[in-house]
Amino acid sequence: MRLGEPPKIVKDQINLRSPDVCNASISMKLLHEKFMLAALSAARQASAAGEVPIGAVIVCGDEIIASAFNTCEADHDALAHAELKVIREAARFKGNWRLNDCTLYVTLEPCPMCLGALFQARVGKLVFGCFAPQNVGTSALRHIGTSSLTDNNHTLSIVGGVLEKECSEILKLFFKLRRDAL
Repeated sequence: MRLGEPPKIVKDQINLRSPDVCNASISMKLLHEKFMLAALSAARQASAAGEVPIGAVIVCGDEIIASAFNTCEADHDALAHAELKVIREAARFKGNWRLNDCTLYVTLEPCPMCLGALFQARVGKLVFGCFAPQNVGTSALRHIGTSSLTDNNHTLSIVGGVLEKECSEILKLFFKLRRDAL
């Protein structure tokens, strides 16, 4: 264990059926859903603007400090992904590019570019809605059974599948309407 690092808890040391553990996991699930709903709201704004409906928020403590959605079409910028925009906004808000005490909520699993940005910004936790099977980034986590990635001397905790159905539906509807319009 390194200085400042929390002690590693062996699975057998925790009674997973205790009321404290159950209540903590339920409240964490509700907290994740609350902030994912905010990201979904940003995704709806993107859809209304004719953008691919992906929304993101960054939470520090229990407060949303930044919110953004894709604006690639409006900005004529392939880099105008919700994750990159929300990272910039949060860094300006905090006056610091290191966001290690923050959680980024995004409606779709980040692409490799955005995942790299999460590491560069030292974001502490990533929570995403629906999986993007075409991504080689975090999709691999489903297959290797891990909940974090380490790169650039930083570990990013990851939770996927929060409000997965709702996050997936907004994307499916957007692309269905685009196909139908052709």
